[in-house]
This record gives sequence, structure tokens and C-alpha cells, in this order.
Amino acid sequence: MSGGGGAADLLARHRAVLPSWLTLNYEQPIEIAAGKGCRVIDGEGNEYLDFFAGILTNMLGYGVPEVTEAIAAQADTGVLHTSTLYLIRSQVELAERIAELSGIPDAKVFFTSSGTEANEAALLLTTSARRSNQVLALRNSYHGRSYAAMGVTGNRGWSPSSFSPVDVSYVMNGYRYRSPFGHLSDADYCRAAADDLRDVLLTTTSGDVACMIAEPVQGVGGFVVPPTGFFRALKDVLDEHGIPFVSDEVQTGWGRTGDTFWGISAHGVVPDAMTFAKGLGNGLSIGGVVARADLMDGLTANSISTFGGNPLSTRGALATLDYLLHHDLQANARAVGRRLLDGLREIARTVPLVGEVRGAGLMIGIELVEPGTRVPDPAAAARAMEETRRRGLLIGKGGLHGNVLRVAPPLTLGADEADEGLDILRAALLAATDPTAEGSTPA
Repeated sequence: MSGGGGAADLLARHRAVLPSWLTLNYEQPIEIAAGKGCRVIDGEGNEYLDFFAGILTNMLGYGVPEVTEAIAAQADTGVLHTSTLYLIRSQVELAERIAELSGIPDAKVFFTSSGTEANEAALLLTTSARRSNQVLALRNSYHGRSYAAMGVTGNRGWSPSSFSPVDVSYVMNGYRYRSPFGHLSDADYCRAAADDLRDVLLTTTSGDVACMIAEPVQGVGGFVVPPTGFFRALKDVLDEHGIPFVSDEVQTGWGRTGDTFWGISAHGVVPDAMTFAKGLGNGLSIGGVVARADLMDGLTANSISTFGGNPLSTRGALATLDYLLHHDLQANARAVGRRLLDGLREIARTVPLVGEVRGAGLMIGIELVEPGTRVPDPAAAARAMEETRRRGLLIGKGGLHGNVLRVAPPLTLGADEADEGLDILRAALLAATDPTAEGSTPA
């Protein structure tokens, strides 16, 4: 069956042939049919300002000529795919660029088709190198939907099975808002995390740990930003034991956090490996691992990547990276992100539903609670999602309790667009505070 039909018809067809656990946003899910800049149009002709960018993937926005022209030029050659059994010029060029940008000495790069697959590859490299299946991860983490990646995910809402090929010990994260140590100073909080890591190593592992994997800012976990120096404190402990550190930069890479090109750099840490994906392809399927050469070269069997690093994705990724660097979008993320963060914190003063606003660059979380408490309010987050959509703004949602609104627009977002989004968020949050108010969307 094929053809047209509206959103309701498409939703019925979706439910008939796709898994029930495949999450859809909104009570009435929408089809994104077209886009330009930071705006998209759904299948019914409604226009939205996009503050979620395909889960942080459409990093430059939509319809960027430099990227679409690079993709078209590669398509015109007739070669969309060759596999890694052949030399791929754009793959080599992209690997050279990423290795240099990574800051990892003597780095090598392996390309995959997604962030999940990138994290799987990083786990394979480190467990093989250390001859151990023991892995350290952070509570409230998310690393993907595959077997091992799910195994190191410390968020029950995204980890449906206890079966795993890795033996995981979870350590303290940087989620200060709900931490029993949240009252501590930054320095004391970091010391507490390091002490916890030492205790976990001593009590729940046999010592020969393969790696620690962590997101510098927890994405699905609700855009949790740890205190500066948090990962420096953890890395010092890992170095005492010779344990490699893998930074999951799938959401934080490419300057999105504003102050640094990689999220982990804000903590003065150069990891042993980094995983990346999402924004690099501006919508194309590409991910990968950049790691020390000894880690990358440590596998003792042959391997390939059928789709990883294919000519179409790598040519588009090179154009995306060129555009990002030429237009200094990291600086834009820092400036416009600060504008959004300041505006949202001002809104929070008059909206008791907002428990905390936190963020780094264009990666901002708005945690909603029952007014006057810290009790999570996922129903209010659902109402706020509906209210923003109804007013022409797309955002995301996450957090352990599903009560955190996630704001992560393209890095090309302008100041006027930021202000437009803030106006919508203010109105939506006020409407979500009082679901009985005229014009609000019922819960």
C-alpha cells in the first residue's frame, strides 16, 4: 500500500506495521514534510520553528545549499556506496579532519552509521584491549538502543532488558538538582564523585575494568550539566588504574555546548576515545569513533563497515563540517545559547512549574515539577509539549521521569528566532501550569 492521505491516515498505517514501542511525539503526531533554515512544515501545511533539530541531528538546519550541493555532486557520480573494502577519498579526508580536531594524540577514526553503533564499536575496542567485559557508566545515562549500548544505559525508561554482554557498575553522575550531594560546592561535589568512583572500583569490580563511558552532558537524561571539573576528577581516578575513558559526544560534539568544540573539553580532559554522530551529517546517517591508535588497531580479527563512511555520507559530512567551522557556529551556539538560557531563567521566576533551567550552549533543559516542590511533573511536560506545538514550536522531552523539556535548535539559530521561541515557551509554560485556562490543551 502506498499513496497520500493525511496525518491520521499515516498514523494508522504506522501503527499497523511499525513496533508499538517506537515513540512518537504529540497526541496527534505530525509528519515533517519540508524545511528551510530553522523552520519546518508538516504534512498538513503548518509551519514550526524547530528547537529540537531531529534530536540534535539537523545541526545546520534545513535546506543548506553547501550541503545539498555536495550530496547532489556525489549522487551525480552514480556512486552512493562502495563499502570499506575499497578506498573512499572522502572517508579518508573526513577521518583526517576529525583526528586533528579530536586533540587525541596519534588518533585514528572508524566510521559507523549511527551513534548507537559508534558506542558499540568503542565498547568492542576497549573490552578487547583490556580483556575484560567490565564497564563503568554513569547513572541516568543513555548510550543507544543496541545490546551492549543498552547495557551501559543507566536510565530505566530506555533500558528494557537486564540481559547484557557487559558487566556494568554505575557511578555518581553530575545531576545536582536531584542529588543528595547537590548542596555541596562544585569542588566538593567533584571530590564526592571521585570518592564514589574509587569505592565502586573497590567493591563492585574485580579491578580489570575495560573502560568508563560517559556523556559530558546527559542528553536523554534531561540535558544534565555537571559542575566544571567533574570529569577531570573522574579521569584522575581512572588514570590511577589505567582505565580508558570514552566520551560519548553523540549529542555534545561539534561545538553545540558553546564554550568548547567537544563537550568533554570543558573539563580539561582529553579522552582515550570519543564517539560521535548526529550533527556531523546534518541529517545523513553517519557516526564513528576517534581513538588512540593503539586502541583502534588492537582488534586481532578482520572487519569491515558496509555502510560506515560511505561516499555519500562522508561527502555531506565534509560539507557540514566546513560550513560549521567557516561560520564559527560554536561561537553562535555560545552567544544564542546564553540568550536562551537567560531568557528561560527569567521566565522561570514567574512560572512555579519550572524547577530548574540548565544548559550549555544550544543544549538546554527545563525541568518541570509540582509547584513548590521538587516532585517531577511529567504530565505538565506533556502539556507543555502540546502547547508549544500548537503555537508553532517543536521541542523535545526527556529526563528519568519524563519531566524535562529539551531545547536544542540548529546551531544556525538567530537572535530573533531565539526571542520568538522564548515568547512561545513562556506562553506554553503558563498554559501548562493551568490546564483549565482558556485556550490550553487538555492533559
